Amino acid sequence: MAGLYFEQFELGQVFVHDVRRTVTETDNLLFTAMTHNPAAIHLDAEYAKGTEFGKPLMNSVFTLGLVVGISVGDTTLGTTVGNLGWDEVRFPRPVFAGDTIRVESKVLEKRESRSRPDNGVVIFEHVGYNQRGEVICSCKRSALMHRLPLRVEQAA
Repeated sequence: MAGLYFEQFELGQVFVHDVRRTVTETDNLLFTAMTHNPAAIHLDAEYAKGTEFGKPLMNSVFTLGLVVGISVGDTTLGTTVGNLGWDEVRFPRPVFAGDTIRVESKVLEKRESRSRPDNGVVIFEHVGYNQRGEVICSCKRSALMHRLPLRVEQAA
């Protein structure tokens, strides 16, 4: 499904995204290495055995990116100019290799852009859940969205 234009979003609109993803140790190692994060809690299984978690944690920035990424197909694919920011990012539960993540999104706010008349701003709340239905990540995302294109017959 392609993303929606600014006018197509409604306040309170909820998206239950069909895409789910089981995260892997390889995801964690590659992402952590690519972003130069040397934290042993992500890379060193022996070290992680001695932590309260007993095993490596998935990198939280990977988790945030996955949660937002899962939402894109239903919300902003091809209709966003760009992200303006993320607020209130939370990770209430850890994520481990083997967890399956699903996401729900809600439209919290929308307004016309004050500086760009061809765009509007939509603020989403994205919430990621693990296979047990526990919240593992939440955030608010501000997106600069395209407005519906004028049709040729409307322009005449």
